[in-house]
Amino acid sequence: MKKLLAPLCALGLLLSACGQSAAPQPTDDDTLHIVATTYPVYLFTTAVTDGVDGVEVSLLVNQQTSCLHDYTLTVGDMKAIEGADVIVMNGAGLEDFMDDALSASHAQVIDCSEGVNLLPAQGHEDHGHDAEYDPHIWMSYENAALMLKNIEEGLCVLNPEREEDYDRNFDNAIDAMGYDPDKLAVLAGKPLITFHNGFQYFAQATGLNLLKAIEEEEGSEASAAEIKEIVALIEEYNIPAIFTEANGSDSTAQAIARETGVAVYQLDMIMSGDGTGIQPYIDAMEKNMDTIVEAFG
Repeated sequence: MKKLLAPLCALGLLLSACGQSAAPQPTDDDTLHIVATTYPVYLFTTAVTDGVDGVEVSLLVNQQTSCLHDYTLTVGDMKAIEGADVIVMNGAGLEDFMDDALSASHAQVIDCSEGVNLLPAQGHEDHGHDAEYDPHIWMSYENAALMLKNIEEGLCVLNPEREEDYDRNFDNAIDAMGYDPDKLAVLAGKPLITFHNGFQYFAQATGLNLLKAIEEEEGSEASAAEIKEIVALIEEYNIPAIFTEANGSDSTAQAIARETGVAVYQLDMIMSGDGTGIQPYIDAMEKNMDTIVEAFG
């Protein structure tokens, strides 16, 4: 997994002070308060800060969800942002819902998407979203390594007295990650149809052939043309299974399954959970791979 870090030496770290040039200092309680915007970012941040004294990490969006397009900040969210010394965000447009809150915040911001090779957004065509890039960058280990590196470097700048701890935790997290080459060999070239648009980076990293990704939300199911296209792809590629997202809608997928006889499996975007550190992320990624291997027999 160390080989994934070769491109990192050229990374530029984005640290936005939102109008403040000085690095944040721990508040009166001698604690550096870090807010991670989403669950994947929270897992990476808690991995880098594991066991570090004087650092507290909290999760902003803490609910089961598959999509943040329509998320609205709560009063509690606003208070958390207001009280943060550091905000760690996914970037790539995922947190557009909190632009106004960030502009009013005095916290430093670490953007985890810095240095990531962003892919164009897909799957939004009939659902009213116009994102330029696919923000689901954490769905590959290589991108996760870049995100971890951004967090580590950012915290080393903002909290240099704990640099050794952050470096050690980063190394431990990287050492824990790595795709199983046998599973990659099984997955290579397998046709994938998903009912969530968040698996583009996962497919690229694992060698899957992502034929179609539809952003299906409650009350916004696939169109008749999309259903017809999916049925045709299932027949053309002799596909045994299609995939939904754990927290998303599966109504169209189940309808297609009844029509074609394919199985429906769930994949996990890792957008919610109750764990900390790198292991829940690794477990979810491994489970996704196991699920696809099982689906294709």
